[in-house]
Amino acid sequence: MASVIKKVVPMLDRILIQRAEVKTSTAGGILLPEDSVPKEMQGVVVAVGPGARNPVGSGHLPVAVKEGDRVLLPKYGGTKVDMDDKREYVLFRESDILAKLE
Repeated sequence: MASVIKKVVPMLDRILIQRAEVKTSTAGGILLPEDSVPKEMQGVVVAVGPGARNPVGSGHLPVAVKEGDRVLLPKYGGTKVDMDDKREYVLFRESDILAKLE
């Protein structure tokens, strides 16, 4: 995963998230078609930008999440980022993230 982080460095308040993998089979071993499986609405933060610019002074406003945090994502939105590995990465603004999971 370290090589992936070096390739994409989010700008400002953007956050790179790896979506949780969707189960494509049932407990009994039946394979489900990809069209019938909903997108997973959880993910893990992979990289974080420095934060939005401070409108009052200099510097940046801190971001509320850090690398490794589990977050709840909206069903739609974000920018899909293709990497060398087969995992699904999405770039969101900080304000688009619904919740931080503990």
